[in-house]
Amino acid sequence: MTARIGVVTFPGSLDDRDTRRAIRVAGAEPVALWHKDKDLKQVDAVVLCGGFSYGDYLRAGAIARFSPVMDTLIEQAQAGLPVLGICNGFQILTEAHLLPGGMLGNDHLHFICRDQRLRVENAETSWTSDYTAGQEISIPLKNMDGRYVADRRTLDELEGEGRVAFRYLTRGAAADGYGNPNGSLNDIAGITNAAGNVVGLMPHPEHAVEPLIGTGRTDGLPFFTSILKKLVNA
Repeated sequence: MTARIGVVTFPGSLDDRDTRRAIRVAGAEPVALWHKDKDLKQVDAVVLCGGFSYGDYLRAGAIARFSPVMDTLIEQAQAGLPVLGICNGFQILTEAHLLPGGMLGNDHLHFICRDQRLRVENAETSWTSDYTAGQEISIPLKNMDGRYVADRRTLDELEGEGRVAFRYLTRGAAADGYGNPNGSLNDIAGITNAAGNVVGLMPHPEHAVEPLIGTGRTDGLPFFTSILKKLVNA
């Protein structure tokens, strides 16, 4: 049986089609989910894609968190459903308290769009098992509100429990995709919940799954092959 991965579209979503394509490239079946529909259509996993849901009014992800689909998603994620939040999806996951902390505007107050160098910190989640810990990858980044923040206790818990999934690489030149692009604390680019089934990150792996698009690399594809392997082997 082919694994079915849902992709939620909110008003203002931009990357739902690209995300469904990435899922298809990985070998799974993408399923379109609408924000007003509580039915997840019996999917095996869900991706909250990038964009500017509800125009980022109030705060990025703050209104989308109250969409009907989120009632079901929150309940099922807490029960173990794998969920990936990309960019705006990451923002929604923090607003829904499925992931701790929050997102603020970039410290330089500008929208940023570039290929970004990351280090994989946790390769044991549902979405990262096809990476290796310490692996360095490059995938596109595009955001205005990408600065991850949390109180010191939360940061200490994330670090102590190995729940920082990805970190911005800062050792090289910004022109080469290095550096903290938005002021995120501890150079955090992505995190996971304690169970490892919910992951959020700001960069866009769906734009790096084929050599002819995005970075010209396929560094984002393991997100989608990771979850496919987990579902097939479950």
